[in-house]
Amino acid sequence: MEMEDKQEILELFHDLRVTDVRDGMDWIGMHGYGTVEHSIKPLFRTKVVGIARTARYLPFEGPSPRLTPEEYTDWVKWYYSEVCHDPWGEDIEEGDFVVMDVSGTDVGILGSNNTLKFKAKGARGYLTNGGGVRDTDEVIHQEIPVWSKFISQGMDQTRIRFDQKDIPVAIGGVAIYPGDVIVADGDGVVAVPRKMAREVAKYAHQELSRDKVGRKKFYENLGWELDETVL
Repeated sequence: MEMEDKQEILELFHDLRVTDVRDGMDWIGMHGYGTVEHSIKPLFRTKVVGIARTARYLPFEGPSPRLTPEEYTDWVKWYYSEVCHDPWGEDIEEGDFVVMDVSGTDVGILGSNNTLKFKAKGARGYLTNGGGVRDTDEVIHQEIPVWSKFISQGMDQTRIRFDQKDIPVAIGGVAIYPGDVIVADGDGVVAVPRKMAREVAKYAHQELSRDKVGRKKFYENLGWELDETVL
């Protein structure tokens, strides 16, 4: 996706909620598509809009090596350089939403360290269909948005290996392609196929505007100060 086109799409979606985007999908007849399975939840409540950058990992077939702790230290370095590395990380651009199919594996492939590295390159958030994240106290403190099925403790070695990047992946019952629009907040995650993005945004904004008009009236009736959610 060209950077100019990417920024235009991000701007179209930046103020839309997951529910608005869900409505926009419904309005063009995509009722049964786009909503990621409800078991995939945010690590903390926040809102992110980004463009999918995808990668797939597979369970490590083994066997686990029989090593001394000192040998294991060296072996782990080899594992991270040759077996479970992150080549997609070098490609990250501002506005990317990293989507990682980890085959449902219980592994902390994301943590307090590497998420900061990718944030510095422009990654806005992460979506995974497995454990996906550990060091969660620090990840929350660093305000790194993650949506995952569960939290994991274990490191990558003997659990998972890199397979491919920039390919379609399946996350929570949704096929997500590189370049798709990902919108995520406290209501979960919805993925919009790139080719439908502008049309979905049109009707999502229509429904958001209607919601704001109605809620603004209730605010006024209640004597509440108007805020950005109704203006």
